[in-house]
Amino acid sequence: MPDISPARRAAFRILMAVERGSSHADDLLRGDAVNSLPLADRNLATTLVLGVLRWQLVLDRQLKNHLARPGAKLDREVLIALRLGAFQLLYLDRIPAHAAIGESVELVKQTGHQFASRMVNAVLRKLAGVPHSNSLEDSSAQSHPAWLVDRWIAHYGREAACGLCRHGQTQPVLSLRIQDLGAELELSRAGIELAPGGLLTAARTVVAGDVTATEAFRAGRIRIQDEGSQLIAELAACAGEKTNQKIKGIVDACAAPGGKTLILAKRHPRVHLVAYEASPQRLAQMRDRLAAHADQIECRLGDATKLEEDSVFNLALADVPCSGTGTLGRNPEIRHRVQPEDFPRHAERQRAILQATMRALRPGGRAVYSTCSLEPEENEQVVAEVLARSSGVRPLSLEKAIESLFEKGILTESAAEALRTCLTPEGALRLLPGALHTDGFFIALLEKVAR
Repeated sequence: MPDISPARRAAFRILMAVERGSSHADDLLRGDAVNSLPLADRNLATTLVLGVLRWQLVLDRQLKNHLARPGAKLDREVLIALRLGAFQLLYLDRIPAHAAIGESVELVKQTGHQFASRMVNAVLRKLAGVPHSNSLEDSSAQSHPAWLVDRWIAHYGREAACGLCRHGQTQPVLSLRIQDLGAELELSRAGIELAPGGLLTAARTVVAGDVTATEAFRAGRIRIQDEGSQLIAELAACAGEKTNQKIKGIVDACAAPGGKTLILAKRHPRVHLVAYEASPQRLAQMRDRLAAHADQIECRLGDATKLEEDSVFNLALADVPCSGTGTLGRNPEIRHRVQPEDFPRHAERQRAILQATMRALRPGGRAVYSTCSLEPEENEQVVAEVLARSSGVRPLSLEKAIESLFEKGILTESAAEALRTCLTPEGALRLLPGALHTDGFFIALLEKVAR
């Protein structure tokens, strides 16, 4: 039986699971099946999976042009093998055409589609012989659903929408949260090359090396976390520092996997923190991750729309579940799943979470509301509706929190200047993907009015 490289076999299995809608590529790429591969195979498998998902719409159009029956419905195994082959031919210059074609054909054979293997061979050979451009400018917009691109043009303008599409086709930088100088030295000794973060002094960007293979990573002394995600927790921690009210309790309403929770705990080390999670599995994973902080952080299973507390906490973070359209570079399969009707559905739950979070605050308490969505229905409109329904809640600008983070040395000077330009007229922050080397986020600050 002809051999199939471990990387292509792993990529095929992951893409099949994603196509079935049963799994997320990011989770599978961090799983044991991929982590057990040699580094070169692990990197190729990741490139293949994310590349196929990013360029899938373009790949499918190219393949359709070379099918004898363009309207024919292909079996999943055949379609995935064709996409894998086409991506390598069109976008990976260092992969020999015979390897891309031959192993795609063999994948089809070994999944029980012997008859279709001849068609796969013919289509990919035709594709290999046609001149093509792999320019990002040529097809980045075509790699996103047209209705989504139209929305972004309407909301942000054509130039910004094109920038969002370009960012969606590139691999985001790998950002780390460093626990201390000792952890950074450990990485250096392990051959990991780092650069300063773009926003936060505690963040680092990985230049070279496999962070996940280090003891510092396995022990939790460093963690992978987008700088925008880190910034949300820093802003929340800073927003709670009010001279007229001592912090007595913090609630993280949607806490898993716990990265933001850890930042809140570090910034308020003597404050009890309750971290809610609705999924038992994710709660168990978060408890393991936060085990060293169990004396300060209490992990609870609970639906954030039904928080039991009333006027208990001084500070809250509601980093709510959302469509994730701000993370398409990191999670490219989202573009193939999201639909326009998802936004109002998400918004209904987001409003309920924010309202429950505000009820849980004491008078004078503050909450940060955040999403990794670019869609107004999940962002400004959620905040506006909660404000309209709640007479005892008012919005606050994040400008003072930005200034405070800079004065404390948490935020770099250039980042503080850049973030001020990202403030909305209401004082919320809108981070568009790529503008500040982060994913896309929306962050708003609310206060429960003391009566």
